[in-house]
Amino acid sequence: MTRKTVSPEITYRISLFDPAAHLFEVELEIKHPTDTMARDGVNLTLPAWIPGSYMIREFARHVVTLEARCDSRALAVQKLDKHSWQTAPCSGLLTVRYRVYAWDLSVRTAHFDDSHAFFNGSSVFLRIPELAESSCTVEILEPQHLPEGAPLRRARVATTLPRAGAKRWGFGRYRASNYDELIDHPVEIGEFSLYTFKACGIPHYFVISGQHDCDGKRLIADVKPVCEAQIRLFEPRSDKAPFSEYLFLTQAVGDGYGGLEHRASTALICARNDLPFAGMAGRSDGYRRFLGLVSHEYFHSWNVKRIKPAAFVPYDLYRENYTRLLWIFEGFTSYYDDLMLARSGVTDAQEYLNSLGTTISSVLRAPGRLQQSVAESSFEAWTKYYRQDEQSPNSIISYYTKGAMVGLAIDLSLRQRTDGQRSLDDVMRLLWAKFGRDFEQDPRGLGEAEFADLIEQATGIRLTSELKRWAEGTRDIELSELLAPFGINWAQKPADDNGWLGARLVTRQGDLSIATVFSDGPAHRAGLAAGDVLLALDGLRIDDASLKGLLARKKPGTRANVHFFRRDELRTCSVRLSAAPATEVKLTAGSSLAKASKHLLLGWLGKQAFVKHSK
Repeated sequence: MTRKTVSPEITYRISLFDPAAHLFEVELEIKHPTDTMARDGVNLTLPAWIPGSYMIREFARHVVTLEARCDSRALAVQKLDKHSWQTAPCSGLLTVRYRVYAWDLSVRTAHFDDSHAFFNGSSVFLRIPELAESSCTVEILEPQHLPEGAPLRRARVATTLPRAGAKRWGFGRYRASNYDELIDHPVEIGEFSLYTFKACGIPHYFVISGQHDCDGKRLIADVKPVCEAQIRLFEPRSDKAPFSEYLFLTQAVGDGYGGLEHRASTALICARNDLPFAGMAGRSDGYRRFLGLVSHEYFHSWNVKRIKPAAFVPYDLYRENYTRLLWIFEGFTSYYDDLMLARSGVTDAQEYLNSLGTTISSVLRAPGRLQQSVAESSFEAWTKYYRQDEQSPNSIISYYTKGAMVGLAIDLSLRQRTDGQRSLDDVMRLLWAKFGRDFEQDPRGLGEAEFADLIEQATGIRLTSELKRWAEGTRDIELSELLAPFGINWAQKPADDNGWLGARLVTRQGDLSIATVFSDGPAHRAGLAAGDVLLALDGLRIDDASLKGLLARKKPGTRANVHFFRRDELRTCSVRLSAAPATEVKLTAGSSLAKASKHLLLGWLGKQAFVKHSK
C-alpha cells in the first residue's frame, strides 16, 4: 500500500509581544512536514536584503531568541551561519517560536513601540527554502495586556496581503501564495488616517500614521490624476493596472523622506510638514517633493516590480544581485516621477522645468560623475552607493539622478528625430509587453545587452552609440543641445561669485568640520582633509555663518590662511580660493516658440502642464 502524501501546511502567527522592548513574537507552524524534514530537519533562513534597497542588511541579526518544538517536546536548533538555522528531524507538528527586535523607523525593516507597529515580511518571517513556493497563512494577532488608553488598543491593520478571514483593516488571517508574495506586502498596525479614491476604477487607499494635520481631500485630488496618468501610460487602451487595489502606507515624522516599492503598495516616510494642510495655497517645495516620491514609488509598480533586470529573476535574497541596469529601473523611474506630475496637471510646465534644473544641477555638483559611469554605479550600488563615505562625491554618481538624465536624453532624442511620433513612452510600453504584463505566468527579465535593440524595435531609431556615451561613459550629456529644439532656454552659472573653498562643510556639536574635500579644488590643493575642524580664517574665529560672510568678501584667486585641528593637532595652511564651478542650471520655456518647438514641447510635457489651475 502506498502512503498518502499530505502537503505541508505553513502558518505564521505574529504578535505584538513587548512594545517597550520593541519585540515582535512570531510562531511558525508546519503541519505535515515532508519526508526530508522528518529525516534531516528543517532549514530556516531570513533574507539578507530587501528588494528595492540594494544593500546587504543582515536582518537575522535582529532575531533575539529562537526555539523549536516537535509536537510537545523541545527540539534542538543549530545556527548554521549568519542567517540560517537547522532544526533536528521532526515528523510531527513543528513549531518554531522566535522574537524579533524592531526599532528601525524606516521603510526597509521593522519598527514597533506603544503607538504603532510596522514590518516588512523580509524582516520577520523565516523562509523555509524547501517550501518557498508553497502557500502559507499569516495570522496577525490582536495586541494583548495593554494598559488602558494605550494607542494600540485602538489599532487597525493596513496591508495588501490577501485576506483569508480577516476583515478589511482588521486583525486575523491573511494568506500568501508563496514566500515572495509573503514578503512583498508591508503591514502597518496602529491608529491611522485613511483616505480612499479610485483611479481608472481601481480602489486606492492612503494611510497616514503619526501625528499630522494632512488635508486628505487635497492630497487625494493631487494623487489620483498622477495614478491615472501612469496606468494609461502603460495600458492606454484598457486602463488596466497590474493590481486589483493599491495602498500607500505613509509614516509622518518630524524629519524624514523615503519610499520602498511593493507589488500592490508602497511604504513611505515623510516630514509631517511636507503634507498639505487645510487652506494651503499652492504647493510648498516639501509637498511637491512628497508628490514626486509618491509618483516615483507608484511607477515602480511597473518598472522593477514586474519589468526587472534578468539578474533579479528570481531574487537571491542572501547575496548581492549584480546588474548594470539600475539606471533604467531606478533612473527612468526618477525621470518619470516629476514628469507625470506635470502631464497630469498637478504641477505646471515651469514647476517641472525648475525640478528638472535642480536634478541636472545635482549631477553637475558631483565630481564623481567624471569618474564613474551610470552603468558602473548600477553595478556597484551594493558596495559604493549604499555605503558612502567622505570620498564618495569624488568617486561615484547616483544611478537615480544620472539615470534620470539618460532617460531624458533618450526621450528628447526620440521625440526630436521622429517629430514627436515616438518617445521613451513607446519603449516603456514595449518593455511592459515583453517583460511585465505576464510576469507572474512567464517570469523573464531584461538582459544586460538588450536595451538598445528594444529602443529600435519600439521606435525605429538606433541609439547604440549614444547609449554607450551616456550610460557607459563619463562625459556630461549634451542636454542643453537636446533641449533646444523644444524651445527650452538653458542658463548655467556658479552657485555664487565669491571665493570657493572646494569643500562640503558640516557643523557637529558646535564644531565646523569638513565632510568632503572636492577633488582638485582649493581645499584639496592646500592639503585639507575630511574630518578637519576649521577654527579660523585669516585670524578670525569662524562658524558656518561667519565663514560665508568672510568668503563673500574674497574674490577667486585670493589667498586665505586657515587654522584647523586634525585630530588633536593644531595646524595651519594657506588656501588659494578659486571660482566655484558652474553647476547651477535654470531651465525656462521660450516666451515665443516656433510651431515645431511648441509641438515637441506639448508632446513631451502634455497639455495639462500648460493649463492654469487655481488651488
